Amino acid sequence: KENLCLYGLLNEKWEVNLPVEEVPPELPEPVLGINFARDGMQEKDWLSLVAVHSDTWLLSLAFYFGARFSFDKTDRKRLFNLINELPTVYEVVTGAAKKQVKEKSSVSNNSGSKSKSSSKAVNIS
Repeated sequence: KENLCLYGLLNEKWEVNLPVEEVPPELPEPVLGINFARDGMQEKDWLSLVAVHSDTWLLSLAFYFGARFSFDKTDRKRLFNLINELPTVYEVVTGAAKKQVKEKSSVSNNSGSKSKSSSKAVNIS
C-alpha cells in the first residue's frame, strides 16, 4: 500500500496523491496514510474518517494563515464564525449537514410562530 495523502486544491477539489517530498515547514502537514485503514473498514466509516482528518487539516490551515497575517482577536473570532457557518466535510459526507438545514428551518418556523403567539399573549395581559 502506498502512503497516500488527501490534498485540498485551490479550485475547491480534492486530490489523493503520494505525499510531497517536503511540505514547507511552516504549513500544517496533511494526514499521511489515509488508505491504511481502508481495507479493514466499511467504506462509509472510512470516508467519515478521511472527512474528519480533512476537517482538522482545513482548520489548521485557516488558523495558520490567520496567525501568519497577524489576525487580532476580532479577526480570529470572525474567521471562526465564518467557518462555523459552513458545514464540515464530515457533516457533508455523513449527511448531517442536510439534517441540520432541515432542523434549523423547522426550528426557525416553530420559534417564529411561538414568538408571535407569546407576544400576543403578553399584549392581551
